[in-house]
Amino acid sequence: MSFLRFLPLFAIVTGLRADVTLPPILSNHMILQRGVPTHLWGKAAPGESVTATFRGASATAKADPVGKWSLYLPAGEAGGPFPLTVQAANTIAYDDVLVGDVWVASGQSNIELPLIRSGNAQAEIKNANFPKIRRTRVDRKTAEYPLDEQGATPWTATTPENAGGMSGVAYYFARHIQETQQGVPVGIIESFWGGTPVEAWTSLRAIAEDPGLMPMFANWARVGEGWGALTQKYEMDVKQWEADSAKAKAEGKAAPRRPGAPFGGPGGPKTPASLYNAMIAPIVAYPIKGVIWYQGEGNARPALAPVYARNFMAMIRDWRRAWGLGDFPFIWAQLPNYKENGWWPDLREAQLQSLALANTGMAVTIDVGAADNLHPPNKKDVGVRMAIAARGVAYGEKIEWSGPLYRTAAREGGAMRVWFDHTGRSMEGKGGALKGFEVAGADKKFVAAEARIEGNTVVVSSSAVADPAFVRYDWDDAPEGNLYNSEGLPASPFRSN
Repeated sequence: MSFLRFLPLFAIVTGLRADVTLPPILSNHMILQRGVPTHLWGKAAPGESVTATFRGASATAKADPVGKWSLYLPAGEAGGPFPLTVQAANTIAYDDVLVGDVWVASGQSNIELPLIRSGNAQAEIKNANFPKIRRTRVDRKTAEYPLDEQGATPWTATTPENAGGMSGVAYYFARHIQETQQGVPVGIIESFWGGTPVEAWTSLRAIAEDPGLMPMFANWARVGEGWGALTQKYEMDVKQWEADSAKAKAEGKAAPRRPGAPFGGPGGPKTPASLYNAMIAPIVAYPIKGVIWYQGEGNARPALAPVYARNFMAMIRDWRRAWGLGDFPFIWAQLPNYKENGWWPDLREAQLQSLALANTGMAVTIDVGAADNLHPPNKKDVGVRMAIAARGVAYGEKIEWSGPLYRTAAREGGAMRVWFDHTGRSMEGKGGALKGFEVAGADKKFVAAEARIEGNTVVVSSSAVADPAFVRYDWDDAPEGNLYNSEGLPASPFRSN
């Protein structure tokens, strides 16, 4: 009796046709990575054959027992637009597909800051007509485990009507790359979230593989322990606000401002691996040229800054392993000048140390921040400098792509001589005599020092330090150093100890 009752339902369910589907990151107007096989993947009925056709080539795959399928089409050069079709029980046709270079733009709020909030925004947006610069944005979400799929906005070409919402840094980066790479189409996958730390973008596997990252877990444990009290206080503050608002309304006064909810607790966007799981893992099947990264503010804290270099390099290796494309280019912006808590110099040092990884580049931005603004509006110099770094690292151009970077220092009499890489044709003190240098003796008590350029070195001394042992440059949250190379790129802050 029971079997007969459910038989019609069973027949209906088994008779349903499972249409072939592809993830949201694939859509009309997308840009596919040139020079590597085109990867397509999705879901269909178990055992169903799926055939894709693109640029005159076809490939077929069969869905596995749980309905997943994956196939590759031959690599091709930049070009388009082309149609792309995927056929099984149903047919999906993508239109206006380009082939070029795809970059992931990730990090926190300074790369999330849209073009509309950048300097000279109205003039830039008015002229932002670039049909071969296209972008998609991964939906903001957290997850406890790596997801196979995540929502994303459809790919769109850059026009004056929509450019204002694009990441300002990514816009200037893409525009410069296109201008200098023979007009190659440039695709940007935006995957970012303001206020988030590097560990949220790193897989648990990568964090767990390095015992040196245990301080990060210890810090997270402290966050978890205090979260209950923090949320309880917030609930009490809301109740008080409700009472104060009711009173203000009765008296005909303006209501007080609602208290802000606590941000970043367990399960939130600061949780280790939460953003990797939800916003990176779902897109690693999409072949890319490289990554541009602007983050670090969220780790410029006593508990996190000392392990940032280790965590950041673990994240880079982690992403490269996940994508399976080798050591693809990874370009980041070093933190700019901003008056904060004294830990920004340490964070910048960690970013400088991370250049130890192969195929990486760093855009020094120490001169384009704002001491009183966490989100400085000058995103053009940031994006262009990252693009210049990419031209050297990713595209192999024989250009000077970085400002002077500290190599080593040694004592010479009563002075310290500092050697630099990336000095270009020469170095100069922009606007006059060099500023920002300090020296110290064995006691490490630094004092302001005089500095002069000699070839690709700088000689630093102070009458207050007879026996100098250490030297540093721009070692402050918001320094004002002025050492540049002849290509107009600023020197990175550093310390010799």
